Amino acid sequence: MLLLFVCLILGTLVARFAKPPAGIVQGINWWVLNVALPALVLELIPKVKFDPQLWFPVAAMWLTFGGAWLLFGLLGPRLGWSRQRTGALILVCGLGNTAYMGYPLIEALHGKPGLALAVVADQIGAFPVLASAGIVVASIYSGRTPQPRLIARRIVTFPAFIALVVGIVVGLLGGWPELLNGVFAPIGATLTPLALFSVGLQFKFHPGHRQLGAAGWGLGWKLLLAPLLCWVLGVATGVGGLVLTVGVLQAAMAPMVSAAILADEYELEPTLANTVLGAGIVLSLITIPLGNLLLGG
Repeated sequence: MLLLFVCLILGTLVARFAKPPAGIVQGINWWVLNVALPALVLELIPKVKFDPQLWFPVAAMWLTFGGAWLLFGLLGPRLGWSRQRTGALILVCGLGNTAYMGYPLIEALHGKPGLALAVVADQIGAFPVLASAGIVVASIYSGRTPQPRLIARRIVTFPAFIALVVGIVVGLLGGWPELLNGVFAPIGATLTPLALFSVGLQFKFHPGHRQLGAAGWGLGWKLLLAPLLCWVLGVATGVGGLVLTVGVLQAAMAPMVSAAILADEYELEPTLANTVLGAGIVLSLITIPLGNLLLGG
């Protein structure tokens, strides 16, 4: 946990005082997404034992997004929100930071077994939601037409998704030779410090008076109601143990950085998206450990 705070604060201080070179965030994110994350997936996925309960962390990601779409789709017109504001909240509060924040936090709280489950929730749950339903929502609320072929290509060409497929096949064949494990592990280990450092570099929190109400609704769903609903679903269907805990905690993660970027790209009130993102990151550093205690972690 100390490593998480140090990397996050270091990134914030560097962005504010050290004048980092232009493009540093893009460079770090490229390494994390295209090298460190696939290496981590290749290390962990072959070791995952695919038991019947693994549907739950994936379903929790879809429930979080679907619930946000339903809630804010109904609430927005009643509160006089613009379509751009509604779309922004669906994106940033329906999609969790299950990689950049989720991997380090889950590993800190539950070690490698928890991290392997966090990868399942992220790669089979959150990422496909972002690349499919997330693009659809962004298109609808910005007045554009979704392109199914582009969405499908975005999913199947993502390096971590390719690594996921390879990892599943390797796991079925008995796993990697020990020599390769010694390569994947240290490369994947760079994800935690660099991801949190990148989040710190991008941290912004400039709430306007007119944003506070919408931000409150969004964070109330993302940090409290969504994980509570996921816990109810898990308990009602007999899911327990570490699978239940990790699934609920991943549903409770701060809003996704990529979702805020997507909101900006589609002109869905980016200032609100960044406000919710910044506040969610700070609050989740408190709510995730507290939620873990309540779940018996």
